[in-house]
Amino acid sequence: MSESVDIAIIGGGSSGLNLARNLCQLQPIPSAVVIEPKTPQERECSWALWSKQTDQQHYRPALKGSWPAWQIIDPHRSITHHGSEYQYHSLSAGRFLAYCESQLREPVSLRRDSVKQVQVDGDIGLITTENASINAKHIYDSRPVEQPENALKQHFLGWEIITKKPIKNPQIAILMDFRVDQSQGVHFIYMLPFTSQHLLVESTLVSRQLQHKSWYRTAIQTWLQDRGIEVSQQVGEEYGVIPLEDHPISSNSIGTASGAIRRSSGYAFTTIQKQTRQLAENIAMGDYTIPQPVNKGLKMMDTIFNDVLVNHPNLGTEIFMRTAKALTGDQFARFMLGEADTYIWAKVIAAMPKLPFIKQMILRKNKRVALEQY
Repeated sequence: MSESVDIAIIGGGSSGLNLARNLCQLQPIPSAVVIEPKTPQERECSWALWSKQTDQQHYRPALKGSWPAWQIIDPHRSITHHGSEYQYHSLSAGRFLAYCESQLREPVSLRRDSVKQVQVDGDIGLITTENASINAKHIYDSRPVEQPENALKQHFLGWEIITKKPIKNPQIAILMDFRVDQSQGVHFIYMLPFTSQHLLVESTLVSRQLQHKSWYRTAIQTWLQDRGIEVSQQVGEEYGVIPLEDHPISSNSIGTASGAIRRSSGYAFTTIQKQTRQLAENIAMGDYTIPQPVNKGLKMMDTIFNDVLVNHPNLGTEIFMRTAKALTGDQFARFMLGEADTYIWAKVIAAMPKLPFIKQMILRKNKRVALEQY
């Protein structure tokens, strides 16, 4: 079977389906197809973000929980932030993707199929799938880019559990609890209480080396035991790896493949939503160019930040704690979202240990000059 469309979108994840959903709001609607082999249920996991209340209607059907306050903890102190403009949210990826699919209408369609080959000549391309050949005037590819084995990444394993007894303060999300083994990298427990007895608990590690899944499970078990939290039922388990290093970007990549992940934190959902919404608006005006999801200045700052984490892993906990202490709740949310203004950045920079960052900036600059000369 052969067909022709204005736009072909490879991948029906957050970026692919959100772009398709936004295309359905245009007048006229361009013909488009989303190619995705998996169902939303097969892609189920938890996504998280901060947002203002005015933005919540975009993902309300997928909302699992919201928290007006969040904590960052180390062995010596805890910092609790309260948002006045922003709240922290957890979304069901499966429900969000299903909602996006339900918003599609002709001539935008979804095809449960697998891409076998992509041939591009300028903007025009031919996509060969298991069941069809699709000619497209424009192709947007959201498939993740394969990362080098030794690249820096944020990797995690999480349990969704029901506890025997209610926990204290279920209105507070624990974003980082560093009171865990730090021998393998920057390691913290992330805990979201959907109710006083329904929790998501994740062991998250920032390092180049992945661990066996049993390592993360042991970390979760130890953290729960240390706090006297007994598990009545394990509802589910999820595992993920988020790349934190730059990579070559194709001219037709969108979403995480285009660099939408905030490399110092791993957050990407909000950036992806903005990029795909802007792309649809551009298409309405005849411009098919993909907006850059993260500006060069922020990329540079995140690169230096990650250089410090890699070369001074013992400073990881201190850096995150200093950042949290320097900012208010709303400022912290904006910083993590990549929306910090000059004042917020000045507060963060002033709170940092200066010498490691200066050293990494010099090394990074020297490396760039050497590459340019070569």
